[in-house]
Amino acid sequence: MRQDVLIVDGYNIIGDWPELQQLKMKNLALARDALLERMSEYQAQTKARVIIVFDAYMREGIETHGKYRNIEVVFTRENEIADERIEKLVTEMNDRRTNIHVATSDATEQWVIFGTGASRMSARELQLAHEQ
Repeated sequence: MRQDVLIVDGYNIIGDWPELQQLKMKNLALARDALLERMSEYQAQTKARVIIVFDAYMREGIETHGKYRNIEVVFTRENEIADERIEKLVTEMNDRRTNIHVATSDATEQWVIFGTGASRMSARELQLAHEQ
């Protein structure tokens, strides 16, 4: 049986979903927390492994990994963008036992994803899947 993995470009999704955009204008941490909550609900519904990757945006230092309920959260190391980390994750996980989906609306990232064998999900598609 194949494992489903969803890798989410955190800030890209925050910048695309209207309710998260509004939260971001007030407080970026609130927008991140709201995304984590929604993706935790998504994971509970789908049973997929969910990894959210955030750029080291306004953060200094080394890469950090953590958990929020049932999802994995990665903040990239300083000067590493989320796209680079997502590409590394896809390459590391890509095998016949894993279905990898990457949620992003970044056009460049989408082309790279296709080249790695993963499938992409736009921010809008993720929002619709979450709402179901």
